[in-house]
Amino acid sequence: MNQVFKSLLMLLLFVFMGCKATAQQFSTHSVRSGETLAGIAKKYNVTAASILTYNKEIKAGQDLKPNTILVIPTAAKPTAIGDQSSEAVPEEPIGFTSHKVRKKETLYGIAKRYHIKEDDIKRYNQELYSNQLKKRMVLRIPKYKRVAPGENTINEDDFEIYTVAAKETRWSIAHKYGITLDSMVVLNPALEKNSSYLAEGQELRMPKKPGSSVQNQVTELYISYTVPPKMNFYRLQQQFGVKAEEIVKLNPELKDGLKEGMVIRIPERKVEGGDINTDNYIFYEVKPKQTEFSLTRKLGISYKELLALNPDLKEGLKAGMVLKLPKGQTGNFEVRNALVLDKIDLLDSINPENRPKVMFLFPFRLNRLNLANKENVQRTIGTRNSLKYSLGLYSGALVALDSIASLGISVDVRTFDNELDLAKTREILLRENLSSYSAIIGPLDVASLREVAVRSSQYRVPVVAPIPAKTDLSMTNVFFSYTPDEVLRVRMLDYVEKTREEQNIVIIADGANTVAKDSILLRFPEAKIAEVIEEEKNIGVVRDKLGALLSEEKENWVFVESGNYKLISSVTSILNSFHNALLDPEKSKEKLQLRMFTTNKNNAFENDVISGSHLSNLNFTFPSVYREAKNNSFSKRYRKKFGDTPDRYAVRGFDLTYDLLLKLAYKNDLMQVSRLIGQTEYTGNKFSYEKDIASGYFNQASYIMAYDDMRIEQLTD
Repeated sequence: MNQVFKSLLMLLLFVFMGCKATAQQFSTHSVRSGETLAGIAKKYNVTAASILTYNKEIKAGQDLKPNTILVIPTAAKPTAIGDQSSEAVPEEPIGFTSHKVRKKETLYGIAKRYHIKEDDIKRYNQELYSNQLKKRMVLRIPKYKRVAPGENTINEDDFEIYTVAAKETRWSIAHKYGITLDSMVVLNPALEKNSSYLAEGQELRMPKKPGSSVQNQVTELYISYTVPPKMNFYRLQQQFGVKAEEIVKLNPELKDGLKEGMVIRIPERKVEGGDINTDNYIFYEVKPKQTEFSLTRKLGISYKELLALNPDLKEGLKAGMVLKLPKGQTGNFEVRNALVLDKIDLLDSINPENRPKVMFLFPFRLNRLNLANKENVQRTIGTRNSLKYSLGLYSGALVALDSIASLGISVDVRTFDNELDLAKTREILLRENLSSYSAIIGPLDVASLREVAVRSSQYRVPVVAPIPAKTDLSMTNVFFSYTPDEVLRVRMLDYVEKTREEQNIVIIADGANTVAKDSILLRFPEAKIAEVIEEEKNIGVVRDKLGALLSEEKENWVFVESGNYKLISSVTSILNSFHNALLDPEKSKEKLQLRMFTTNKNNAFENDVISGSHLSNLNFTFPSVYREAKNNSFSKRYRKKFGDTPDRYAVRGFDLTYDLLLKLAYKNDLMQVSRLIGQTEYTGNKFSYEKDIASGYFNQASYIMAYDDMRIEQLTD
């Protein structure tokens, strides 16, 4: 216990100061003809040995091949010895204009107004590096030699207005018109660049296809088909998905009927406006430098099949093209909202030049702790949930910072104690330059979370909520890392529907869980409902009535939906007694087949009065945000740093922070990364964020877990 207390005190001391996860800084150098290792080392003021350490593919004394990219371990800029610097030189402005800051203006908005970057403004107004934008501040706005938006005229006769139909996406519409997503955004500037949202009925300006609009598009491609024996029009229609009348129209000789050996024309493709949507297809955006071979290998489809679905490929594969694939297509990818996402290995995609800045805002409430009194601190940690959660999450986060630093990424970290107080949160936010942050983790209370979200949204700074957080207000820049109960319920019901055969389903739900009961009934209308008695001081089920709903011939799958530990304990005990013997005394040597489920394993299921052996006997199965952590490198690092085994909050703190930092090291824009990266998984948690247009980003990932032989096992990936 002394070691644990010592570790906790050390952890608390971190809170009093901002910390920085430092790492060796790097740049890159492209080898030119005739350059030597010694010469490059001298140029960057480092030793040749240090370059060899980070570039294992080259050896001492070996001639360097031109165009080889070397990682240079230095923060210093190269010395000027005749060669051009490897760093990009900022574009020089051709002049300046003045801008007086108005009320509620943001740096992002001003930059967008003048069609420049925020860094361009900061470069010539250096006080913005340390101070926030203020009303009446006069800024020097650089002007560059660029084509101003609007100088190129657009002939409206070349475009048409397209109305978005139900279940259509940007990708499906782009595919119809044969344009890229970037082109669609250029034609429709009102479209949000960091969201893929489209509303049914929304109007878009799209280019007219030669000869007709998409709505009037006709069949253009055909295949030759030799009629086999015993073929009829019905089978032909089923095989090619084309009506018999259309086939006869293309082949007038068929008016006398189909005959074996006839060679006829069959439409290869029939495209109609309403057919290309998320019900029928998934979509993939071609990336730069992709080839036919790499594309077909990734998508798990032959090029002939791909060409049949996307005839525009005959003109060649081009980056930005939107391709459609069959709805059930599988390959080296995952699908989110009908969009095919590349599986990106974040560890192999780190950009050492990214230097994220992250704020931790947790309610340690150190103002209420007497660190000199060991017993008092230990008692407080055990009884105060906010402190227990904060210490667990933060201790795991510190291990994540160590891990990311060992990968060569420097992270600027600031940690604050908001004391579970809204006024303290506001004080911290006013003091900090929020525009300089890459992300904020926390706080834990909804009132402070809402305040942080609102204030940081004007700078497009993402806020990560590390524990469950429900609010009816729109917080579009918040990443809700804890998978919502509704998503967990759907995941559980999907699993049951997929694995069920002829099992007898019984539902036990109290009055507070009618939504869960109705959701189960919607999937399984034949399910039986057990009556729950809810009195002022008593809640439970009648044993005999429950027994009458169970089957002796089939396995019984029983859903228990409640947040009342007394009901759960009672039902678990009754089901366990049924499980041990059949209802018929004459068959007492046989066992009733029983399995217990829930769509929401809340805290009531973890109450001490509920028997773990009963849950194990019933193979209790439930959806979960996390899984049991393995004894991996994180656990070893944690024990070495704190002398204790990490609890589930420490595991979550590590996974959440490590995931965030890897994504920021890949691209220092979490909102943009969330569109590119699919599901990620670490020690005990996984993350797959989907954007809700009005409410932020929600984690959709979860596990299906089950008790088995007194252990909790993972059933699905």
